[in-house]
Amino acid sequence: MESLHRVETLLTGPHHHPRTNPNRNRVPRSLKILNTANQENPRKCQCFDLYDQLVPYKKAWTWQKSIVEEKKTLLDRNQECPDTVILLQHSPVYTMGTGSSEDYLNFDVKDAPFDVYRTERGGEVTYHGPGQLVMYPIINLRNHEMDLHWYLRTLEEVVIRVLSSAFSIKASRLDGLTGVWVGNQKVAAIGIRVSKWITYHGLALNVTTDLAPFNSIVPCGIRDKQVGSIKGLLEGGEQGKVGDLRLIDMAHESLLKEFSEVFQRQIEKQTVSDPDIQKAESFKRLE
Repeated sequence: MESLHRVETLLTGPHHHPRTNPNRNRVPRSLKILNTANQENPRKCQCFDLYDQLVPYKKAWTWQKSIVEEKKTLLDRNQECPDTVILLQHSPVYTMGTGSSEDYLNFDVKDAPFDVYRTERGGEVTYHGPGQLVMYPIINLRNHEMDLHWYLRTLEEVVIRVLSSAFSIKASRLDGLTGVWVGNQKVAAIGIRVSKWITYHGLALNVTTDLAPFNSIVPCGIRDKQVGSIKGLLEGGEQGKVGDLRLIDMAHESLLKEFSEVFQRQIEKQTVSDPDIQKAESFKRLE
């Protein structure tokens, strides 16, 4: 669907980012994260790991849908349908769910500060931008639990474990609300779509995200709550001295580890072949 007044689905100006420190810790491409020691032949999950790349939203969205169609074709042919997960960051963009209301936009959509996309995921408007890790699991729920509530709670569990294990932050769920919270602050938003039990879209974790763009919307349609980030929550503590790049690395490593353990999958890194995705801008921040 072409954009109408720059609206298609999912919301998040040019940004200048200084040169990346090449010596920071990175998860090697060959790493295979084992889900559990008591499984001799764990199921595998293909991982396209672009966690330090700013991928334009529309390109990532198109990519997800192409993978979903590939998996549907495999299912129709009664062939094995492996799980896939994409990890990346987005250039600044606002996205809306299929039934999102423009009442939650604090701007004229014809003069939006960033591109605005209306997508087929659930939920209201949100923002994506540099410093936010976005995870798109494209998985066959027939191989897990054919239960959307289970899937949403499991995505929340991944983030809750990340915050606890990597940053000693105690996070929780709030009754009646999807996402992960620390007190009154939402640090991870979740919005999904499922087609023939194949999932896409996913979760967004604010690590070092500039939260100012959230002021131009009512995030997720919730007026009485705030949006937070890992960086903001750590300010004043010992880990508050850790630079942006290292915080992103820590969150990335932990996300893959906890996703592997919670979903009981062995992560196997894949090479990105799409030239449009390969041309994504690197995420760079001052240490």
